[in-house]
Amino acid sequence: MTGQRFRVGIVGLQPGRSWAARAHVPALRALSASYEIAGVANTSLASAEKAAAAAVLPRAFADVAELIAAPEVDIVAVTVKVPPHLEIARAAITAGKHVYCEWPLGNGLAEAEELADLARAKGVLGVVGTQARVAPEIEHLRHLIADGFVGEVLSTTLVARGRGWGGSIAEKKVSAYLLDRANGATMLTIPVGHTLAALRDVLGEVAEVSAVLATRRISAVAADTGETLPVSAPDQVLVSGVLASGAPLSLHYRGGTARDGDGLFWEINGTEGDIRVSGPSGHAQMVQLSLAGVRGNEATFRPLEVPASYRSGWPQDIVPGNVARLYARMARDLRDGTRTAPSFDDAVAVHRIIAAIEKAAESGSRTAVT
Repeated sequence: MTGQRFRVGIVGLQPGRSWAARAHVPALRALSASYEIAGVANTSLASAEKAAAAAVLPRAFADVAELIAAPEVDIVAVTVKVPPHLEIARAAITAGKHVYCEWPLGNGLAEAEELADLARAKGVLGVVGTQARVAPEIEHLRHLIADGFVGEVLSTTLVARGRGWGGSIAEKKVSAYLLDRANGATMLTIPVGHTLAALRDVLGEVAEVSAVLATRRISAVAADTGETLPVSAPDQVLVSGVLASGAPLSLHYRGGTARDGDGLFWEINGTEGDIRVSGPSGHAQMVQLSLAGVRGNEATFRPLEVPASYRSGWPQDIVPGNVARLYARMARDLRDGTRTAPSFDDAVAVHRIIAAIEKAAESGSRTAVT
C-alpha cells in the first residue's frame, strides 16, 4: 500500500471560518502525496456546493449519507459540533469507512466507548483529533522526560486559561452551544481534554482525582447580537490527583483570556530538574508553546529549543501544522498496520479521566479513573 493516496470526505466545512477550513483543508493539501479531498457534505446541498466552490473541491454531496456511501471516499472526517459526532461516526464505521473525528469523540464517555467498540468490531481505523499530542514542543517534552532531564518525576502543576468561557462570545451561531454543559463541548472537555491527552503522553496515566467544577459566570454576552445568554458550562475546573507513577497532579483551568497573554503554565518537577511549558492560552492543541528547563545546581530556567527536525517539512502555521502531523500518522497506520495516531481507544482513555473528574466534583470524594 506504499504510495496509496487516501480520499477524504469532509463533513462540516464553512469557508473562511470553520475548523475544517482553517485546519483540515490546508493540512490535507500539505500531504498531497498521501491524501486527496473527495468532497464535502454540510447540512444542505446548497451549503455544500458553496463550500466546495470556495475551497475548489471536486464534489458537493447532497447530505452526509451520500458522502458516506460514495465509493470515492475512504476516510470520513467529522469536523462538526460535538452532538452529531456519534451519529455521523457510527454511520461511517458501519459502512466500513475509516474515520478522523475531531475531539471530543463523543458527548460523554458512553458515546466514545460505543464508537471505539464499533471501530474495533468493524476493523476500521478510528483516529481522534487530539493534535496537541503531536505538537513539536510536546513531542520534544516527552523525549526529554523519557531521557531523564528532570530525573524521577515528583509532581506536576498546570494552570491555564480556557479563553472561550469568560463571559462573552464573538458569534452566537458559532459559539452559543459551548455555553450549555449538556452539549459536551465545555472548557473541561475541549481545552482541558486536549491538554490531558498530551499530559498522558508525557507523564503516563492519571490514576485518581478529586475535583471542583464551578460555573461562576452564569451568563455570557454574544458580541454580534448583544444578547445575554445563560451559561451552565463550568468556567472553573480544579483537579488534584495522582498519576499512576505516584506523582501528584494539580490542574486549574479558568475561563477567559489571560490579561497579559500568558495563558498556560505547566511545570514538571523532578529529582534532577524542572521543565516549564508556557503558551498564550490553555488550548495547547492550537497555540505556540515554549519550553524552559533547569537542572542540577542551575538557578535560572533556560530555553529548551525544539530541534528543527520536528518542524521541517510541515506547515508553519500551528493549526494546520499539528493537524497535518496527525493525518500523516493516520496515513502511515493505514499503510503499515501500525497504531501511531491518536486512536478511538486513546480518546476513551481521556474521556474516562473527564468522567472521573465530573464524578469527583459531584460526589466531593476522590475518584479512581477506570
